Amino acid sequence: MSEAEWLYFAREDLRVAELAFSAQIYSQACFHAQQCVEKALKAWLRHRGISPPRTHQLGLLISLLPDDPLVDLRSSVVLLDRFYILTRYPDAAPGALSDELPNEQDAHEALSVAQEVLQRTEQWAADGEGGVARSEG
Repeated sequence: MSEAEWLYFAREDLRVAELAFSAQIYSQACFHAQQCVEKALKAWLRHRGISPPRTHQLGLLISLLPDDPLVDLRSSVVLLDRFYILTRYPDAAPGALSDELPNEQDAHEALSVAQEVLQRTEQWAADGEGGVARSEG
């Protein structure tokens, strides 16, 4: 996939996360926030000439970025990894999340991180550093 395609899908995931949050479906808001960040990181990697690995681990993806453009968000980004499996499968790791599923605060924090990562990615693209095409979704 091209940078533009990764970014397009990141935008869609953010939109779904926002819709889920407004519908109080917090587990899906968290999942799609994680997916938004994953795809934004993969857009960044494609631009840097790095073929994104087939992984959902944000910690691994962010570590592959040569200039670490999200250094101040690294710990928040990595925390989103906890939502990938736990929000998808009812029998995933009991006790990994307090009260099992994400709550409103978890979803709010996940959305904030995803919005910031996508905003920075789009700014990077608009500045001409990324070559990632902007399109309205």
